[in-house]
Amino acid sequence: MHIKSAEFVMSNSEVEKCPKSRLPEYAFIGRSNVGKSSLINMLTSRKSLAKTSGRPGKTQLINHFLINKNWHLVDLPGYGYARVSKSSKKVFQKFITNYFQQREQLVTAFVLVDIRHTPQPVDSDFMVWLGENGIPFSIIFTKADKLRPKAIENHVEAYKNILLETWEEMPNYFITSSSKDIGKDDVLEYINELNENMQLDTH
Repeated sequence: MHIKSAEFVMSNSEVEKCPKSRLPEYAFIGRSNVGKSSLINMLTSRKSLAKTSGRPGKTQLINHFLINKNWHLVDLPGYGYARVSKSSKKVFQKFITNYFQQREQLVTAFVLVDIRHTPQPVDSDFMVWLGENGIPFSIIFTKADKLRPKAIENHVEAYKNILLETWEEMPNYFITSSSKDIGKDDVLEYINELNENMQLDTH
């Protein structure tokens, strides 16, 4: 898929105020500092579509972007925040869970994980929550340029072994690097296939 147009639509913290269109949505989520904004900018070939922030936890709203005028890319807040008060943190968690439970347009989620780290409990817990709520998702490993190819294999293998303690099979996954444009075509092709399958279903 070639992205010809990418435009910001709206930001808000209430699911009810999300766009009313029936366009398919793909939600990107991950812990703070996992490289989500950089990944979104890489996928859309826009330098600053999603604002990258030096301070973790900057994306605290549901951000909708219209891609090629026929699907929405949704940039969601991280589910692990830095420098946010305890009471606020619960609010973020709530509207993230509301989004996933209420948004019928959602096709699948992409959970971003830094490939250099072993599985963090918050990531595993969030994937389990998605599974229990019947929400399809893929894992996107970020920052692959920071490791050599063999180390990438080893890290993914280690991740698989831990996830397979909970899951019957490894969730679908992609290996990416925003600085080196790695994985861009794979992710976009996957979204394109899902979009095409949905068009077949609705005819």
